[in-house]
Amino acid sequence: MADWQVVSGGVTAPKGFIAAGIAAGLKSTGKKDLALILSQTDAIAAGVFTTSQVRAACVDYCRQSLQAKASARAILCNAGQANAATGELGWNDAIESANLLSQQLNIAPDEVLLASTGVIGQRIKMEQLRQGILPLVRAADEKGGADAAKAITTTDLVIKEIALETTIEGRPVRIGGIAKGSGMIAPNMATMLGFVTCDAAVSTSLWHEMLKRAVNKSFNQITVDGDTSTNDCVLALANGQSRTTAITENSPNAQKLEAMLTEVCQYLAKAIARDGEGATCLIEVQVSGAPNDQGAAQVAKTIVGSSLVKSAIFGRDPNWGRIAAAAGRAGVKFHQDELDIDLGDIALMRNGQPQDFDRDAASNYLKQAAAGAYLTADTVLITVNIGVGSGKSTAWGCDLTYKYVEINAEYTT
Repeated sequence: MADWQVVSGGVTAPKGFIAAGIAAGLKSTGKKDLALILSQTDAIAAGVFTTSQVRAACVDYCRQSLQAKASARAILCNAGQANAATGELGWNDAIESANLLSQQLNIAPDEVLLASTGVIGQRIKMEQLRQGILPLVRAADEKGGADAAKAITTTDLVIKEIALETTIEGRPVRIGGIAKGSGMIAPNMATMLGFVTCDAAVSTSLWHEMLKRAVNKSFNQITVDGDTSTNDCVLALANGQSRTTAITENSPNAQKLEAMLTEVCQYLAKAIARDGEGATCLIEVQVSGAPNDQGAAQVAKTIVGSSLVKSAIFGRDPNWGRIAAAAGRAGVKFHQDELDIDLGDIALMRNGQPQDFDRDAASNYLKQAAAGAYLTADTVLITVNIGVGSGKSTAWGCDLTYKYVEINAEYTT
């Protein structure tokens, strides 16, 4: 049983955080498009960013800021324009954005972190942003988490937020998170943004290491379409307002906090995969028997990212050969005569040998999962064992549908 409980509030559930999301006119739709997350006190800050060589100005800005100073007060995110591949002018827009917010909050510019999402090559609509900063700051309050979650979306169909609470030293400690992402999802990381708030007291180095490990087990284990974006980032603030003793090294308290952080990140990651553009179901691939966890993660990610596997699941076709082929090309050595594959509770392969199975039942499992008929909602579970090693990992994705092609064929038109 998990050592935490779900609470309401998203990023404003932890003590000392407020948030807002408004329609500033950055999107042509008139929907919310400018978000703020603010810690009312100094907060330890950590970030994990895209591995793309073509990066948005906000990514480089945050990297530089966090290298110079591992603390922050605010996260400002605009939706509508990615401000990526926009050169010096885009960089200047990022600097101005941070300055504008810092002036309204009466904090230093280096206490502001930035994120952007939208169409690559388009600069932020600075006139609208300038006019939106003051209303954004005025709107920020302890109930603004859902508005912030809405304001960071682009092609998302649903907002993605969660908050969990545990007890450390007899005091409640909370972690909240919001995320956006629907397409161009193949992390390290993906076209996704994730923002996490925490009221635990934790050392800078430990918080950074916790975040990296949590991201590796969550956002870096999802894929929608195999593409990595220019703007991906996960930013995490911890302000210590729970008033617990500072967690400075590995300990039971640190392990409890990291487990809860990982759970928040995994919830958001699965929400992104589930909301994949055009998707009808979430795919979860569990791999065991690998030489190590890294190898298992590689196999799981390869299977869930296979266009052939994803297409078969959309067609409700229990074609286990595509799963086996994806496992075999993942770059992890194993003996094919040790390969086991299951679809839900249906055995498809044992010790490298195909199994007689009810194809209609397997197809119905895929149909029912797509309809959300199972207790795991819309999840298709694929379980793969590749040997006797101790390595295990899980990856998440979604099926590949006609709608995905339609959405991305017409993204800017």
